[in-house]
Amino acid sequence: MSDDRPIGMFDSGFGGLTVARAVIDLLPDEDLVYLGDSGRYPFGPRPRDEVRGFAHQITRFLVEQHDVKMVIVACNTAEAAAFHELRAATDVPVLGVIDPGVRALVAATTSGRVGVIGTVGTISSGAYQRAVEATGAPVKLTCAACPGFVEFVERGETETDQVHVLAERLLAPMREEQVDTLVLGCTHYPLLARTIGDVMGPEVVLVSSADETAFEVRAQLGVGETPRTSGRRTVFVTSGDVAMFRALGGRFLGPEVDVVEPWAWS
Repeated sequence: MSDDRPIGMFDSGFGGLTVARAVIDLLPDEDLVYLGDSGRYPFGPRPRDEVRGFAHQITRFLVEQHDVKMVIVACNTAEAAAFHELRAATDVPVLGVIDPGVRALVAATTSGRVGVIGTVGTISSGAYQRAVEATGAPVKLTCAACPGFVEFVERGETETDQVHVLAERLLAPMREEQVDTLVLGCTHYPLLARTIGDVMGPEVVLVSSADETAFEVRAQLGVGETPRTSGRRTVFVTSGDVAMFRALGGRFLGPEVDVVEPWAWS
């Protein structure tokens, strides 16, 4: 039987909206509840135990308040801190953005030289390194943190000379290692895909964790076997400033970010 409950998704703020965009485009008949915890943004500099607590709290909110049928952790930092605990503690399926991207990475490479870029917190957590190792694929992985990328994206400066100069510097290790496939290991980074592609060159495959996660959601739900007829309803919730979320959200996702519900943690 079809399950008309919504898909739940969360991030520390806005970047996960690129995952929401991919899910909405791929699964247009699915309802979605997205919580952006922008009142406590960013998660990256916070202690790992604190982020873990946030992830459990948000997941309980989505399950208990919105009766979601699945939770997508659309935040690399939260996934690195709490993913396996969330799966063990939650009665509905919990998906992340790391494993889908890594599977696409090792499938796409032809040279075996692959790369991952992300925030300082994500790269230093070792989550992508462990995920690549777990595949058993005979690849050489190069990782690079890209401080500054998130700030450029949130200012809407995705193709300026300044961000291009920064990308040249931060992506130098990838070019030196001659990687042929690169995972955009932060949910903000798809908005920089054109600049990153210009720096890396047309021969390098860019893997979007957002798109790969949407494919994983479709596979998990078995969409197509039992068509739904309820139509799509998307609910956006933020723990921060509603007007700011609506403005930045429109940049990340599009006009769907119109009605945004406030939420305050007790």
